Amino acid sequence: MAADLPAMLRRRLEPAERYGLRLTLMATALVLVAVPFSYLLIDVLREGPFTRVDQEVARNLHLRVADDPGLVGTLRAVSLLGKPLWLGLAVAGGAAFVYWRGRRRLAVYLVVTAIGGGVVDTVVKVAVNRPRPVVDNPLVHVFGKSFPSGHAMSSVVTYGALLLVFLPVLPRLWRRVAMVVTTLVVLSIGLSRLMLGVHYVSDVVAGWVLGLAWLSGATAAFSIWRTEEGKAPVRAAEGVEPEAAPALRGEQE
Repeated sequence: MAADLPAMLRRRLEPAERYGLRLTLMATALVLVAVPFSYLLIDVLREGPFTRVDQEVARNLHLRVADDPGLVGTLRAVSLLGKPLWLGLAVAGGAAFVYWRGRRRLAVYLVVTAIGGGVVDTVVKVAVNRPRPVVDNPLVHVFGKSFPSGHAMSSVVTYGALLLVFLPVLPRLWRRVAMVVTTLVVLSIGLSRLMLGVHYVSDVVAGWVLGLAWLSGATAAFSIWRTEEGKAPVRAAEGVEPEAAPALRGEQE
């Protein structure tokens, strides 16, 4: 059957060419994710039509929750899950645990992915220099620039990386549950920032998209690292290092 494939495709599937193929796939994935982010970035810089709409949406959402103390308290609690201190503790704890279990590669993946994502977020914030929304009744006091939302981006990167590291430990049924819960947490954090009046819609969406791009790139780089050592490429549904499951459970491999 392989003989029926075009010559160029056959060459790309040969062992010597697989590294280049993975690089191509990684670049394609990053471009596909970066396109919507680029659109948002250009629209924000030019104060295009989307920014005018998302400013109005953010203002209306803020006004709806401002007079509900119970909802405000809930939103503040959810927002705490995306604070740098909490995310840093989560990454440090996860990295320390996998390192203690003898999986240094996973510890490096967690630390580098999280720190790198924070650096990217800071650089983009400084470059865009978008002021935060101005509301009549601020519910929280924040500093720094608005685009993209650091809470939204960092939650995607941190919780996504932790999920990919510990996914192999879970039974297959619970893996789906973990994916759904992680997605809901990330969405809730972004929406909390929006409803508290500290970000525009475009800030939050850009944070999610940029976070996904960075997480995808970091995971693709980790996959290349694995294949260089003769291991199978990463399959996201199986976690970044499925063979680490016994060690992470404390079992003998």
